[in-house]
Amino acid sequence: MTTRLFLATLAAAALTVLSPAPASAADGPVYELRIYTTNEGKLPDLLKRFREHTCEIFTHHGIENIGYWVPIDKADGADNTLIYIIRHKSRDAAKVSWKEFGADPEWQAAQKASEANGKILAKAPESIFMTTTEFSPEVKLGAGAAPRVFEFRTYHTPEGKLPALHARFKDHTIKLFEKHGMTNLCYFSPMDADKGSANTLMYFLAHPSKEAGLKAFDEFRADPDWVKAKGESEKDGALTLPKTEGVRSIYMTATDFSPIK
Repeated sequence: MTTRLFLATLAAAALTVLSPAPASAADGPVYELRIYTTNEGKLPDLLKRFREHTCEIFTHHGIENIGYWVPIDKADGADNTLIYIIRHKSRDAAKVSWKEFGADPEWQAAQKASEANGKILAKAPESIFMTTTEFSPEVKLGAGAAPRVFEFRTYHTPEGKLPALHARFKDHTIKLFEKHGMTNLCYFSPMDADKGSANTLMYFLAHPSKEAGLKAFDEFRADPDWVKAKGESEKDGALTLPKTEGVRSIYMTATDFSPIK
């Protein structure tokens, strides 16, 4: 184990439970969602680079590794997509960390070696800075008591409906998810207008399996308490846009190097 990795392990042990960031504090702890799309056949090379180099170098530059996932279904990018979340001390700290990371000789050498047989990424990574919502559970690192899969859900609301959606989650949805065997992991709001700060909710759930997750949602939708809460909250109109435009779900598995498993 390298000295850097040893120090990173100690730091991770001290931060097993991370407190939620203030929902509107741009100068406080912030999370960053990043989505990488690889060229054909290059996902294993990307995962290898993260496993052997990137995660450790992130830690060295003050970036906290939170969770790393690969979609289960081919239609969602099972063959070419890595979705992950990292945490920064602040938005300004993120700028400094990324600048130092890019200039790190160890990162430059790792990137060059990993791309000796071709460029890994098919396009620039997608990045969304986020804060946790007021109703989000604490972000806990570690594995579940049993193997599990993860679900990344994104909701888009009509104009002005995001506060009502948040209220419904806070007062009803989260508790009903738990009732039907879903594990609430974390709920986020994008920070920037061009990333959906006014109309987007992103959150992560855990299930024993994809099949269990689909079954749980079927039971949740049929629950009289949910039907009542949904009806009362939508007296003045739906809180999400129609069909897939309003709600997107991606089932995922955690990578072997993900802090959250």
